[in-house]
Amino acid sequence: MKKLDKLILGSFLGPFLLTFIVVDFILLTVNMLKYFDEIFGKDLPFMVYMELIGYFVISISPMALPLAVLLSSLMTFGNLGEHFELTAIKSSGISLLRAMLPIGIFVVFLTVFAYLSNNYVVPRVNLKTFSLLYDIRMKSPALDIKEGVFYNGIPNYSIKVNRKLDEVRLEEVLIYDHTQGQGNLHVITADSGRMESFFNDRYMMLTLYNGNSYQEGTGQRGIKDKPVTFSRTRFDKNEMVFSLDAFDMKRTPENLWSNSKSIKNIGEIRVDLDSMDRELNHWYFFNYANTEASYNYFGRTRKLTPPKEIVDKKNESDSLKNLKYKDEYENPENGRPVNENVATNRDTVRNASGQDSTDQSTAPSADLDTTLLASGDTISPTENGATVGAIGDTLSNNQPAAGEDLISDAEMNERDSINDLATQPDMGRINKNAGMGKDKPEPATLTAEQKQKLDSLRNTPRYRTSEATVGLTAARNIKNNFTTNRTRIDEVKRNYRVFKVAWYQKYTQSLACFVMFMIGAPLGAIIKKGGLGMPVLMSIIFFIMYYMLTITGEKWAKEGMSDTFFGTFFSNLALIPFGLFFLRQARKDARLFEPDFYQAIWDKIKKTMVRKQSPTASPREADKKLKEEVL
Repeated sequence: MKKLDKLILGSFLGPFLLTFIVVDFILLTVNMLKYFDEIFGKDLPFMVYMELIGYFVISISPMALPLAVLLSSLMTFGNLGEHFELTAIKSSGISLLRAMLPIGIFVVFLTVFAYLSNNYVVPRVNLKTFSLLYDIRMKSPALDIKEGVFYNGIPNYSIKVNRKLDEVRLEEVLIYDHTQGQGNLHVITADSGRMESFFNDRYMMLTLYNGNSYQEGTGQRGIKDKPVTFSRTRFDKNEMVFSLDAFDMKRTPENLWSNSKSIKNIGEIRVDLDSMDRELNHWYFFNYANTEASYNYFGRTRKLTPPKEIVDKKNESDSLKNLKYKDEYENPENGRPVNENVATNRDTVRNASGQDSTDQSTAPSADLDTTLLASGDTISPTENGATVGAIGDTLSNNQPAAGEDLISDAEMNERDSINDLATQPDMGRINKNAGMGKDKPEPATLTAEQKQKLDSLRNTPRYRTSEATVGLTAARNIKNNFTTNRTRIDEVKRNYRVFKVAWYQKYTQSLACFVMFMIGAPLGAIIKKGGLGMPVLMSIIFFIMYYMLTITGEKWAKEGMSDTFFGTFFSNLALIPFGLFFLRQARKDARLFEPDFYQAIWDKIKKTMVRKQSPTASPREADKKLKEEVL
């Protein structure tokens, strides 16, 4: 059995490597043609092209592996069936499933490898690919001055050459100098010139011969002002040096692409999904809060409260934000908060006294704080000094003598709460002073005549017009708010679905290798033809089906037409029945791709139709037909 396993596995590995290279090259060519105009013609170093090609090869490998497995398994079992090796294996008592076992184990390991590559290698490579492609796009094209055309590749200069003798010698040169940013105020003409680069092609020297330099002064000329200056300078030789730094490719930091889903692994995608879920919950809570304010008459007598799930998630999100804020700002580097210093001092006093922290009670402090805040009384700024001093004297008089117990926790908490009240404003007193005091006037009681007079004002045409205008404006505002909020929520939902599809793609692309093996191996045993003829044709057909089903399912998932899990796995779920059907037919040695198989099926259908149409025959005629069929 080991020799048989080596034979089958060896006959599979060769076509697999060959088909993988061919498929990868085809997909690489497609990607390179997509960016052809942006990549070539910019005088890039050879190693930059090789780096980009290497990134493309790795990034397209998840798509190339399933097709390579399908084609190579078809070719392997097709060759075995064509040379009757598969027949010999079955005649020796070895089943088809046992013959597929070594390749199946290899494909399982290949599936695991594809998953690890999709989750860890491909995201990092995609990050480098996006960064490199962006840098190539931003790079200026190579210095290529053509005859009779203005060249604007050099920043702040526009150069026109009517005739080029070669790459160095020029004739009839016209240059517009825009370095001052004031327009065409400086123009240079020359009969001839030479263009030469130096210092490792980082600078270019343009030597002009027999020309003129025209320069116009700047300034706003009024009615009585003198005209601006205009100078013309004739030269026999003029040397101009241009910096070619704009033609160098500058690399962009990779952290600028950190928001793309293609560069994240499963862990990072799950973090983003959690953030999006909390953002959705925030907007749901926000809509509930604003809806009550939008309907004035509704909010007067009834309250619109969000569901408990939304409130609980909102509280959880707020608590996490508070913890994050404390971790970022309340640390020794940014300065420790006052409450933390007080707590530290309290722990120091408690440890010095030898008391157990679990036996102490902080209820007096909490009661004192609550009582003072609820009463609405506070300590005015003019009284702060005296009050704090009096409190300090009181506490100092109560200090224990040497040998007595130190300050208890209750007294320490009381002192801390009083100090906080002495240094912080009382919002209750401020609100009362702003119009929420105790002396609130009672509403006046209207008589029946006064009510009738007020109601009569509503029947006037002017009031009705104003009432309709106000109602229509409020309705439009409510509609615009709801439309805006719905658009915002739909956008967050779609991004959530897109990231979830990217999460499931890590599994589906690797699982497709095993699904393609389930189709290719039994299909090759049925076809019994190797080479690059029928196997290639069948592989292309099933790969196109897989690709179309994948795009369709992912579109359904992204647009919310189906569940994200079902939409992403739709292509694999649709192709698995084909694999099971082919496997069953291969075990029965069915001849699905031979004309005799379908001819026999058609003959059976014709006989069945003839029997239904013809009258019931006698027993003698039936026996006669049976004898004729046997003979």
